[in-house]
Amino acid sequence: MLNTDCLLFIFNELKDKKSLHSCLLVNREWCKVVVPILWKAYSWYDIEKSIFFMKTVNTILSCLPTSSKQLLLDNNIKLPTTILSKPPLFNYISFCEFPNFEVVKKITGVALNYPDYDRVNCFEREIYKLFVSQIMNVKVLIWQTTHPLTLFPGASTCFSQLNSLTINICYVNSKSLYEMAQFCKDLEFLEVRYCSYDLPGLISLIDAQKNLKRVQLYTRIGNCVELSKALARKGNTINILYLNLISTIPPSFLISLINLTQLSIYNDENPTFINPKVNVFQQHLAISEFPKLQSLSVMGLSCFKELAMLIGNTKGDITRIHIDTTNRIAQNTGMLIKAIAKNCPKIEKLNTFIILKIILQNNIEISLEDTLMKEL
Repeated sequence: MLNTDCLLFIFNELKDKKSLHSCLLVNREWCKVVVPILWKAYSWYDIEKSIFFMKTVNTILSCLPTSSKQLLLDNNIKLPTTILSKPPLFNYISFCEFPNFEVVKKITGVALNYPDYDRVNCFEREIYKLFVSQIMNVKVLIWQTTHPLTLFPGASTCFSQLNSLTINICYVNSKSLYEMAQFCKDLEFLEVRYCSYDLPGLISLIDAQKNLKRVQLYTRIGNCVELSKALARKGNTINILYLNLISTIPPSFLISLINLTQLSIYNDENPTFINPKVNVFQQHLAISEFPKLQSLSVMGLSCFKELAMLIGNTKGDITRIHIDTTNRIAQNTGMLIKAIAKNCPKIEKLNTFIILKIILQNNIEISLEDTLMKEL
């Protein structure tokens, strides 16, 4: 007879829901091993299939502590009569992936027949409290709620091992970010959405990280000076960077990113509007040195001279380049193409939207290596 460790290994490799379900019925030991795997992998799998998801919601509501059920009742929130009257055999919540805001909204929609703001807010708070208190060592979190997750019982155990964090600043305030920084220190991936001004809590969270590798910033019009400084302090560890609306964050931090391997810039400002901050950003691209750069993607900028200088400062490891601009006849196109041909011997894919006619009209002589894909 196989021991529990062997069963666990086999079932984890058995990535088929129907087969795993059939294993539940073999015996008690198999059931104990399979249930956590099923709930971890498939708890939110059938969210769009109402019948299956309703069963999941009923099980979740059955796991609510008595205090939460009473609080909901006191606030005129009646739980569905289909929930289990006795405590579940397993602590199903502890097996789940932490739900994103869409899942919680879906749970709320299934549970409440006539929702209003106060009832929805009260119900969601108890659902979040349940998950925070029961799930340990969450690896991935999409933080898009005004509920104070970091203040709920069990927060430090729940979030201390976070590896990937996405934050929507429209919902999360600086205080909550500061609280998260007290026990979340091992992030490798950080995505910040809709940031337009400096948040001390966000700065504390970034400073607390030991090995932050990948950063994605989706900003709004504003000014984030301290955020730029915080990123500079992580220059030794950050190797992947995505930026949009580049005028929001001062570019001085770029020169600190000495280990950058992937750089993606998407400037979605109006190209007809001349923004001095964009010009400053472009100038910093020209003086930045990314010796380990392997992938470069630029959209919405026509600074071909500066990009050529940036490519010239690399060490020949670039394999992918994507350049898209609304200005298809921008100046210095020849300089850019020459820089790619000269400094990118390992290039595997090159996507540009430069009009070849401009190169030919100016009698620009370009000799591309055989390794360079001519996708012009």
